Amino acid sequence: MKGSSKLRTLISAAVGLLYYFSNPKPQSFYDYTFRVAANMLHGHVAFNLAQPAWLNEFVPFEGYYYSVFPLGAVLSMMPFAVLKVLGIVSEMPGAFVAALLAGASCWFCLKIADRYEIDNSKRLLYSLAILFGTFTWANLTFDGAWQLALGFAMLGELGAIYFTVFDRRPLLAGIFFAIAFGNRTECLLTAPMLFYLLNRSEEDSNRRDAETQRKTSKREKSRDEIDAKANVLSSPRLRVSAINLALFCSVPFVLGVLTLVYNFTRFHSFADFGYARIPGVLDEPWYKDGIFSVNYIPRQAYEMLLKPWHWKDYFPYLIPDGFSDSILLSSPFLVLIMRVGAKDGALKLTSWLSVVVLTFTLWMHGNSGGWQFAYRYAMVLLPWIFVLLLESAKKHVTKIEWTLIGFSFLANAYATWLFNWTDYVKP
Repeated sequence: MKGSSKLRTLISAAVGLLYYFSNPKPQSFYDYTFRVAANMLHGHVAFNLAQPAWLNEFVPFEGYYYSVFPLGAVLSMMPFAVLKVLGIVSEMPGAFVAALLAGASCWFCLKIADRYEIDNSKRLLYSLAILFGTFTWANLTFDGAWQLALGFAMLGELGAIYFTVFDRRPLLAGIFFAIAFGNRTECLLTAPMLFYLLNRSEEDSNRRDAETQRKTSKREKSRDEIDAKANVLSSPRLRVSAINLALFCSVPFVLGVLTLVYNFTRFHSFADFGYARIPGVLDEPWYKDGIFSVNYIPRQAYEMLLKPWHWKDYFPYLIPDGFSDSILLSSPFLVLIMRVGAKDGALKLTSWLSVVVLTFTLWMHGNSGGWQFAYRYAMVLLPWIFVLLLESAKKHVTKIEWTLIGFSFLANAYATWLFNWTDYVKP
């Protein structure tokens, strides 16, 4: 598989097809971002009329109705909204978007795994484990706006990691990072980690393969020559770092400014995303201390790590909770990130910092995510978890890995069947 772009593409396409057919009843009617994107293509940010009752996250303000989704999530749906404006589709193609996101995520997983000295079976197994051995499978195939935003964020993080660490292209890395935090704002907290990884010297960045190192060295040599001729800065390396950061930040900076303008246009406040304006949301019991509070951490930690499934006295007997349960029960292979050792110690430490920062941010949110399998918000952790798995991986698949990942595949296939094909799990 290593170096075989055709095989990588075929595997990614197969993953997309499996996702596409994983839900016979896609919830594409939860089309917040698609609806807003189509409205913006017609020149309007607001809706004059109240939206359908099931879209309760449209909030009224000064006689108009606005979605609380951030601008980045709306822009991500623009290409598909164009299809509606052109009359090619009549509703949000949720299953198609989910399939594209899954296939593209698989492609990046395989590309990242190629940079590690492990056998092909482990590269494939680890990549498929992220897509089919975690809660990503069931949640992303719900195909609603919330789930698709998480899928875009996950893809954005994978792309940002790949173009930051393994194939250093700052502009592309920044574009993918913008996709990530544009859909899930908490991803912005990983910016310092990506900055560090982007600007490590060649001597410290020992995880890249010989070809990437040669290409990067050639680019940096060219930049150093320009620096020497221009004599702009006394340190060529500082000049290269400044260029890298400028390229990386260009698109995220523009998106950030536009997001602030978008917020002000909607609610006359740059910092107001509108979530607290959803009618009745602050009266919900899980928000008794506001939308975010450190007081929520113990409860959210329990729901993400320890909350069990339910045992019933009727078929199919063991049923997950539809409002969150432990990701370790459904994806026990995730414990493999606790293994010692690393190919690149700095990358592993940075990945751990990203997981910790994102996790505690998620735990500070009062609501664990509503209707879901396991803990859907944790999808933003998976790209960094994937790197942690690879950093401490042995060359060949071990028996314990086959066992843990095999169980994870079965558990998530079972959950996807329960949620998407049966009525055994009900709100």
